[in-house]
Amino acid sequence: MTPTRRGRVAVIGAGPAGMAAALSIHQAGHEVMLLERYPQARPAGNILNLWPPPIKALGLMGVDTADLGAPCLTEFRSPAGKVRVRVNLPDDVVRDYGGGFIGLLRPDLYERLLAALPPGVLQVNRTVQSFDQDETGVRLHMADGHVEHVDVLVGADGIDSLVRRTLWGDSPKREHRLHIFGGYTFADVPGADRALAVLTHSRTVQGSWTSIRSKGRDGYQWWMLCAHDPGEPAPGDLHPAATALADGFPAPLPDLIAATDPAHVQRWALRDRKPLPQWSKGRATLVGDAAHPTSPYAAYGAGMATEDGYFLGRRLAGVNLSDHHAVQAALQAYETPRKPHTTRQVQQAWMLGKLFHHAPALLRPVRDAILDHTPLLQKVVGESSPDEIIAQIATIDEAEAQFAARTS
Repeated sequence: MTPTRRGRVAVIGAGPAGMAAALSIHQAGHEVMLLERYPQARPAGNILNLWPPPIKALGLMGVDTADLGAPCLTEFRSPAGKVRVRVNLPDDVVRDYGGGFIGLLRPDLYERLLAALPPGVLQVNRTVQSFDQDETGVRLHMADGHVEHVDVLVGADGIDSLVRRTLWGDSPKREHRLHIFGGYTFADVPGADRALAVLTHSRTVQGSWTSIRSKGRDGYQWWMLCAHDPGEPAPGDLHPAATALADGFPAPLPDLIAATDPAHVQRWALRDRKPLPQWSKGRATLVGDAAHPTSPYAAYGAGMATEDGYFLGRRLAGVNLSDHHAVQAALQAYETPRKPHTTRQVQQAWMLGKLFHHAPALLRPVRDAILDHTPLLQKVVGESSPDEIIAQIATIDEAEAQFAARTS
């Protein structure tokens, strides 16, 4: 097989999407530089869940996933404890990937990704101010006045992506008019079962908790989610605000919050952008939140970002990056199968937020009766989500077989 010319790729942003893209592109045989504007790759948030497909992708990219998180099975419940949804995955998926998903802390994922990066790939304190491109390549205009010349540019620079804005113009963020308080504890709280994730919805508030593992320790993460006017200021003290929201929720949720160090509580507003019909243009493309900003209601933002990076690198394997048309074809082949999957997750998160937190007061009892006495939510969430997970695992298997053929 004729060796492919080793191209040069720049990835902007060292979050999960950027680090995964850098790892997969490096495995594809290209030179890659991961440009981070801050002094270090830093996690935005504390708590995290990962489903089986991103766990599989991480392992294939050389990331150590052993004991990364706590295996969990997921249930949606009413405040009275009635199970509305069980997310059931096949036994072999649960066996191979440590449960329906794993609960972990976001900094732990960053540590594992950083440890897997080859020396010299991550370049910190490097800010891209603008870029331009033509059929011969991409030029990155850096804040220090330097110009970097690359064959392909990957925007992994988040919801406010410079790359997205340059390619497709600006667009307003879509406010979900929701905010979330999240925290974690390693306290031993009575009644908090291991290997379980429980999402409970009252008439207006979601209160949830899951098991986590972090550096060999067992613990729990929790979050409280409710409507919030984005024009109003955030609460000054997060722990009491979360405590008040949990009042009336069944144990162990209030006790988990009470056991949490206030320094381990964070808050963020929920917002996204409407899905783009096209991610790539010329020699530039998008991954993660730059392509499809996702509400935490999907519990899949970091996972989809990781998958994006994995699939992009696999598509660039065996591609001569000096060939403009070959690059365009590879980028299109990367994004075409990703868009239906990511769009579905983004839109489902948007709709679930509306269903549980923005229904008119008179309709809430009707909504809850439907959720308690019909299989609607089980079909929408409990059955479709496992189908998507299984389909993504199969897609990864197919991509890996093609990658092996192109790099052998």
